Order: sequence, then C-alpha cells, then structure tokens
Amino acid sequence: MNATAETHGHEAARAAMVVSQLRTSGVSDARVVAAMAQVEREAFLPESQRALAYRDRALPLGNGRMQNPPLATGLLLTEAKIAPGDKVLIVGAAGGYAAAVAARLGAVVTAVEEDAALATTARSALDGVVETVEGPLAAGAAANAPYDVLLIDGAVEQIPTALVEQVRIGGHVVTGVIDRGVTRLATGVRTEGGFGLTSFADVECAPLPGFDKPRGFQF
Repeated sequence: MNATAETHGHEAARAAMVVSQLRTSGVSDARVVAAMAQVEREAFLPESQRALAYRDRALPLGNGRMQNPPLATGLLLTEAKIAPGDKVLIVGAAGGYAAAVAARLGAVVTAVEEDAALATTARSALDGVVETVEGPLAAGAAANAPYDVLLIDGAVEQIPTALVEQVRIGGHVVTGVIDRGVTRLATGVRTEGGFGLTSFADVECAPLPGFDKPRGFQF
C-alpha cells in the first residue's frame, strides 16, 4: 500500500471510529468527539499496530503494555470535563495519544510514562506540545502539581494517596478500575474530607502496572 492510500485508509477508519464507537456509546462531549476525529491515533502506536489503530479493542505495545481502546479513552476524556487552560496529568501515557487529545481540548498537559520505549515514542509524536515525564506511573509528576484533572488512561486496582494529592481540592479524577477481574471506568472529586470513586461505565480497559492492592497473607 502506498503512502497516499495508507493515509486515506487511516482517515476512513478514524471517521468510522467516531460514528460507530464514540457517538453511539456515550462519548457525548462534542469537543472530545471533534478532537478524536482530528488526532491521528496511528502516529502514537508502534508501526506493527498502526493498521489496527481504530479497532475497538486494546492493542499490544510490547513489554506487557496495552493501548487503551478508543472508547475507553473517549469516555474518560468526556467524564473529565476538561476546560481550556486546565492543568491535566495523564498517567499511563503510552505513546501519547490521550495526551494529544487532551492538549487539543486546550489543556496544559503533563504525561507520565514509565516504559522507556513508549516515553520516547510519546516525546517524538507530541513534539513538545505536552511535557512527557519518564518515571513510575504511580508516582505521577509532583513537580507540576496541583492539577485540575488526573486522567489515568488504563485500569488500576487502587490509586495511591500520593497521586491523588497531586490534584487540587475540587479537581477531578477519572480512571479505569479493576474489580475482581472486571474492568470499568470511574470518576471522583478530591475534597477536603477525602476522595472516593464512582463507577460510570463497564468497558474494556487496559491494565496498568504498579497499582496492585496489597495481597493478604495466605497459608
């Protein structure tokens, strides 16, 4: 396939993603839909996965990591209610796709990725539009805190208190969660009195490393 045909193929697949995945499944923020219709998801994936960029499933990125399905990312971005100028922390940046969409919404984005190869891809694809921090996902990026929004683009068993504390009081947290082997999406607001999550959608969400709950002692 020549470059022109490949580009047209990606454009058609991106348009189909918008129509068949996003608009029919709760991605109701027109700004998010428009941003995802514009951002070239394939640019943030390994070459081996680019032909599958707009499939409605998680994609392997190497080293046990997966790219979140477009629907999961779209629902998280919708629930995050990002306003222009918001400071947004994206944890589990992978190749930088969610960070690019958030930046298109007008956010000032810090993206955290611990896999060196993925962080390199993100820096190259984002081209300075987003600050990419290479380090443990669970540590976040305290140097740029506080954030208006924390978006974890994947599923975790728990969110460390140290990560929540990087969000301002009144700020939003959106994430995938793993509950007894099932993934769903959840949202919460940090308050003076504490923090909790409420589930809002049951969808496939790519697990992220480093967020396991402590396991109880077993004989």
